[in-house]
Amino acid sequence: MSSDLDPYIFTTDTLPSDLRFLPPLANGLLGWKVYNNIMHMGGIYNGEGGRCHRADVPCPLSVRLEVEEPAEHMFSLDTRSGIFSHSLTTSSFTASQSLYAHRFYSNLMVMEVLLVRHVTSEQPITVSLTTSFTPRSKDIVFESGPDYEGGSHILGQTKTAEFPGASCHTVHLIWTPIPLTLTLQPQQPQARWGFILAVADTADSAMARYDEGLSLMATGSLRPSHVKAWKEMWLQSTVEVVGPQDLNKAVIGCLFYLLSAFPFIYEHPSPFGGVSPGGLSNGGDGQDYWGHVFWDQDIWMYPGIALFYPKLARAVLEYRVGTIEGAKDNAQKQGYKGLKFPWESAVSGREVCPEDIYGQQEIHINGDVTLAFQHYLHLTEDVSVFKEGRGSEVIYGVADYWVSRVTWNPKDQMYHLLGVMPPDEYYNNVNNSVYTNTVAKFSLEFAAELAELLQHPAPKEWMEVAKRIKIPFDERSQYHPEYDGYIKGHPVKQADTVMLGYPLGLDMSAAVRRNDLQAYEPVTDPQGPAMTWGMFAIGWLELGEADRAQLLLDKCFSNIQGPFQVWSESSDGSGAVNFLTGMGGFMQAVLFGYTGFRVRQDSLDFAPLLPGSISELCVRGVNYLGSQMDWLLRKEEVCIIVREQANGAFSSKSHDLQVVLKTSGAKIPLIPGQPVTFSREPGSVCKREATSSCWPF
Repeated sequence: MSSDLDPYIFTTDTLPSDLRFLPPLANGLLGWKVYNNIMHMGGIYNGEGGRCHRADVPCPLSVRLEVEEPAEHMFSLDTRSGIFSHSLTTSSFTASQSLYAHRFYSNLMVMEVLLVRHVTSEQPITVSLTTSFTPRSKDIVFESGPDYEGGSHILGQTKTAEFPGASCHTVHLIWTPIPLTLTLQPQQPQARWGFILAVADTADSAMARYDEGLSLMATGSLRPSHVKAWKEMWLQSTVEVVGPQDLNKAVIGCLFYLLSAFPFIYEHPSPFGGVSPGGLSNGGDGQDYWGHVFWDQDIWMYPGIALFYPKLARAVLEYRVGTIEGAKDNAQKQGYKGLKFPWESAVSGREVCPEDIYGQQEIHINGDVTLAFQHYLHLTEDVSVFKEGRGSEVIYGVADYWVSRVTWNPKDQMYHLLGVMPPDEYYNNVNNSVYTNTVAKFSLEFAAELAELLQHPAPKEWMEVAKRIKIPFDERSQYHPEYDGYIKGHPVKQADTVMLGYPLGLDMSAAVRRNDLQAYEPVTDPQGPAMTWGMFAIGWLELGEADRAQLLLDKCFSNIQGPFQVWSESSDGSGAVNFLTGMGGFMQAVLFGYTGFRVRQDSLDFAPLLPGSISELCVRGVNYLGSQMDWLLRKEEVCIIVREQANGAFSSKSHDLQVVLKTSGAKIPLIPGQPVTFSREPGSVCKREATSSCWPF
């Protein structure tokens, strides 16, 4: 049974029978599925090349609370505070266990136990703590270290490095020893116990973090500092729907789990290890894509995060910058110039996909990476990422790769990309994947745009290839075939060609957009990955068919498993668990579908449209050019308010903004603190000053 009183709290009296769907707790550095005896740490992998996977780290907090007498059980995940709790209520007392990955102090995980009497008694109350923890791992050779400040200590090193010559990772764990029982003494009305786990890559760091945890616990600040950090995350952004309750809960759950995969908004001293499809709680050997980072991060998860949190968006870009040397190595091994980002990435950026064909042929990853950088620049105008942050090396390196990878075809006088695998992985070794060629075209154009902005000499070949690369189009049927030789009606695995309209933004008529949707929707595998239907929904929303879009988005609900809103990759529960990719696609349907948001070079466009089942959509914290905006969308009107002061997640010069409405031509200044309401119609938010093609430095 699940409680629906508060959409932010997922409550049940029965845990899911499939333990894969227990809720994950994560904070961008540590990830753990509650009660599991294994956890993971960002950037800690074991195995070489295709055997590389997240290293299993034993979790001392894999503890269950038990009592002898009959009790009512209640399990809840509070997404406002990121705390999972289990309470047992008997006739004489209540025992509560709380678990959380600390949102601010990311090296810490915490367990708290509270015992409260219902009636005064001379009898002690004892509860049992049952653990499945053992200080061993199949990936890390652990040994005992000296106890520290009353805490147990183990340290170890992964068995195999990611590539020959690389270093193995070191892990230190220090934790409060957990007894077999806890006792509330006679006449004692209640008592609380706290247990902390510090995980770090050096002994000094682990000890410092453990000291920090002890100090916070002694002053009563451990839990409040965690709750405060989550509160600040939610103050930055929330997305809420007035309509079907299951839709609102799904939106809240998606945003919570996605945010859990990222570091805190104000500081993340440890290098960010990227986001894998199953998040930090999953990804061991042979599971959930081994914890590798795919295009899922840049295309599926990133856009919804970047719309609100520029600093978290930048963390994704910095992860890719950190893999430049590996991407250079990949390109050289393939015999090409520039950078070839891996289809599956760990730490170094060298290809770690277990099957060579994907790394060799699914080259659209390069364009997916550069699209994220372009999205960031147009949302923020922050050029430091590209200058001091080396982002320009990514963009130029990818452009050089495309130029060396294309083949000139004298027959049609076009450049071709031969022997590729499109996003639809049912096909390989095809020529001119329409998605791949389009994303290559746009990344070449962006390289030229950036070079002009940074006053960098751009090779003429970049725009030459961009202008003459083949974009397959069937003139007779007026639609885009997935690749050269694709036979209309053949099955496809997932969203592919339909992504030309969004997120790529290829210019096409409404009729062609409709033809693409109608061609691929009926032949897309119903058991394909969960993110697919969000892209179809966005397409139909573009065409004004909101209820048809909602029918497709509703298909995603079969991927949401159990009371804790944990997604599976496939609708039958199979595939990757805590499937953040699916959540990202779903959130994009809400954030870029219902609102019609499109990030352009000089504006944030909108074209709101709600399906019949939704009366209001509230999107708080949209971060554009240094200003934060709250949007309220209703059936026939839109309200926007620019916040008077940003909450500090991203510091940049904000600009005076205005709304320009497309149909009426009205221009409405956006004054911080003053709401603006207008009848629903398409428009854009842009700078209030005179139009200029120059970017500020």
